Amino acid sequence: MQKYYIDLGSSTIKVYGYEKELTLLEENSIYFKNDFEPERGISDTNLNELCAYFEKIKEKYNLRYENTYIYVTGIFRNLINDRKVELMRLFNDKFDLHFNIISHGIENYYLGKAMQNDYNNKKVLIINMGGKTTELVTFVGNKITDTKNLKVGVADLLNAFPKVNEPSSEATVEEMDDFVAEKLKNLTLDTDYDCAIFTGGEERFELLTNFNLVQNTLFNDNIHKYMVSLEDYISGTEKVFYDITLEELYDLMPSNPKWMDGARAGAIIPLTLFKKAKINWIIPSDLNLINGVINDLD
Repeated sequence: MQKYYIDLGSSTIKVYGYEKELTLLEENSIYFKNDFEPERGISDTNLNELCAYFEKIKEKYNLRYENTYIYVTGIFRNLINDRKVELMRLFNDKFDLHFNIISHGIENYYLGKAMQNDYNNKKVLIINMGGKTTELVTFVGNKITDTKNLKVGVADLLNAFPKVNEPSSEATVEEMDDFVAEKLKNLTLDTDYDCAIFTGGEERFELLTNFNLVQNTLFNDNIHKYMVSLEDYISGTEKVFYDITLEELYDLMPSNPKWMDGARAGAIIPLTLFKKAKINWIIPSDLNLINGVINDLD
């Protein structure tokens, strides 16, 4: 039986189908951070947009309680308990679906499952960034040796640097990097990693924007085909900031152009982490927690 897995984060909803293999069916961006208050919840505008989107996909895919699994992360964790209960009741009553807000610990668990590999015995830093949080997982060989949860995400940068999304960014890579570095000044990272894997659609993005990707020679898992040097990651980021207009970025993803609103800001937190950990090679990845959910079934 075809099953559906939905990743609902602070700004993007991803709908996956799974029977013999996992397939990303579609995605939609809604900025739940806008006018968000833990005591009041998400704004009426965003709630209406969320409900309209679920009405559409429920009919389109025949989503039912027994075939649909929703994993909610990011800003929804900050809701007070009454607002969480209201959303769960709404999804139960209106859609006959379960609105499942998972903890940071569970998200880390599934991220670890998604990325589980022996990595040719390399030491690897996994970076999974969302709208309001960033998760770090360290693998040595095929073992998780450390996890860290950072309370900083793309939304923080968009709030602090609204001019980053002018047609050509009027915020610089350097000033945004300095901003994140100050936020993370008390974070301690090892400096002996062989590489970092940046997850959540990054491979797709770097292919679309023509980063200088080369063949991954560090390990072979039949998933992660490419790597990029830190120098070329910085060059690619500068190109996205200054040489590719926001409209051109939208055109690269016509099915969900709003995803690109976070593209420039989303490059900065990983960049700061790469530099802090003295990482020379970055592996872009499209894996996320839903891949971990599926791997956990095996």
